[in-house]
Amino acid sequence: MIVPHGMAQAVSGPGRTVILGAGVTGLAAARASGLPVYEKRQRPGGLCASYYVRPGGKERLAAPPEDGRAFRFEVGGGHWIFGATPLLWRLLERLAPLACYQRRAAVYFPDRKLYVPYPLQNHLSYLGADVAAKVIAEMERAPRGRPRTLADWLEQSFGPTLTELFFAPFHEAYTAGLWTRIAPQETFKSPVDLDLVRRGASGETPAVGYNAAFCYPVRGLDALISGLARGCRVHCQREVLRIDPRRKQIEFVGGSGLRYEVLVSTLPLSEMLRLTGLEVDDEPDPHTRVHVLNIGAWRGPAFPPEVHWIYVPNSTAGFYRVGFYSNVDASFAPPLAGQRVSLYVERAFRPGDYGDTGKDAEESFGAVEELRRWGFITEVEAVSTDRIEVAYTWKRPGSRWREQALARLQAHDIFMTGRYGKWVFQGIAESIQDGLAAGAALRGPA
Repeated sequence: MIVPHGMAQAVSGPGRTVILGAGVTGLAAARASGLPVYEKRQRPGGLCASYYVRPGGKERLAAPPEDGRAFRFEVGGGHWIFGATPLLWRLLERLAPLACYQRRAAVYFPDRKLYVPYPLQNHLSYLGADVAAKVIAEMERAPRGRPRTLADWLEQSFGPTLTELFFAPFHEAYTAGLWTRIAPQETFKSPVDLDLVRRGASGETPAVGYNAAFCYPVRGLDALISGLARGCRVHCQREVLRIDPRRKQIEFVGGSGLRYEVLVSTLPLSEMLRLTGLEVDDEPDPHTRVHVLNIGAWRGPAFPPEVHWIYVPNSTAGFYRVGFYSNVDASFAPPLAGQRVSLYVERAFRPGDYGDTGKDAEESFGAVEELRRWGFITEVEAVSTDRIEVAYTWKRPGSRWREQALARLQAHDIFMTGRYGKWVFQGIAESIQDGLAAGAALRGPA
């Protein structure tokens, strides 16, 4: 049950347990516990919400039109499900049947129009024998020790040649320049296996990595969100203004509020500290904002038909990834899907690096024109943008901020869960598992 703002009254009676944030983690917690969940957006789903835009239109539709003539986009870019346990898989299949895929990702060097399958280090044959021999030699004699920063880890793992060619410029864009100042993390995204590196210098290697296989709901991500929300008490358009952790009271924008005994939050950890006014000794760990540009267009002559997404080390517009929705599932594009394509572009910023001017992303960083120059697209029929305020979270070397923040909130009966609540990288499957575990703990013994 989704309760619109006008139907939800202020609560002044006895305290209770409530959940903040109706993304996949909050919905899973609500589903497992039967407790209410409060969401600031008009509908549940958080960053995993789908929406639809007709060719030539700008309005975001919450559901596909009956004639099917619309591009399907997602608020945070492509959300593919990987790493689900067998039991979670059974639950997801009951909520929304899934289609499964073998990942087709690549590193794209636009100046050479060269695609190298991901992970780059396992496909050195695409870069030529001389480069491959040099990279292998550097990796074999790489210094050992504990790297302090992500930049240190990358050069120690892959050597200066591959770092200069790809890892440095890509991570400069991906982390908005933080890669030289943050601790090594997400290292599983760039697996290091010298045997596979050597094999890939002269032939093909098997797909490896955390998302070598992934799934997506047959009827779209919104079908999964609807399935998770079914039977839950979701109060939408309830944006938190402040939280008094001592009186255990939440105040919403507009003046309504409620009291709680236990609060489970999926909101970003930094945001919860701000809302509660609680402080910790250590300096806050950084995060990056991501500007997601969703594009519906006609296929260009150089559109890559076999690739799900590409990592870009250098782009004039500053983006680091382009994903091709309609290469995963043709239903992302309206009829004539062979000619129409749906895709997304991601560019990272540090907080405060760009203003909220309301300008269209096409004006903001020129990605559309660059994709046209690459020959990926021609006529653009739909453009829609999202600014994700907390997209990727990072940790400073030696930082204890995350642990201190979690403990400080927990001392006031505020428990953080999910990707942003815990300030860690994880996918949809793990986030849902977090929510189910939290919900089971809140429900208590039968």
